[in-house]
Amino acid sequence: METAFIKTPLGIAKIEGDEDGISVISINTEEKITSKVPKVLQEAVTQLHDYFLGKRKDFTFKLNPKGTDFQQKVWQELAQIPYGKTMSYMDLSKKLGDVKAIRAVASANGKNPIWIVVPCHRVIGSDGSLTGYAGGLWRKKWLLEHENPSNQQSLF
Repeated sequence: METAFIKTPLGIAKIEGDEDGISVISINTEEKITSKVPKVLQEAVTQLHDYFLGKRKDFTFKLNPKGTDFQQKVWQELAQIPYGKTMSYMDLSKKLGDVKAIRAVASANGKNPIWIVVPCHRVIGSDGSLTGYAGGLWRKKWLLEHENPSNQQSLF
């Protein structure tokens, strides 16, 4: 397993993976930025940089997150939420076929190991509120605004 630490507008991100794919992208580390990114992580690093520059809306590198079958199912559904769009926890539960599983869906969402790429930040409360985000609600707000910037209207 290879590891790299990169600077993002939201803090230092940790990227972990091997030839089978990226298994972890997380935020909130206090590590030093990696001077030489391992070859197996280079595509993920490049695509994340492009995302933050506003040049990329989806990711094409191979993923290999570790989790239960249910978590994997939730993460696969999260990956289907389009860039710039949001979905409620209830709607996500419905898409997975069980509205009663909303707490389990929310829990799996919170355990998502691949920050941004598996876009758990796009899941909001049924009332449109920003609810729960492991990286902090300010990061969730930043990501949603980054993906859906409001254009300031001209006065003239």
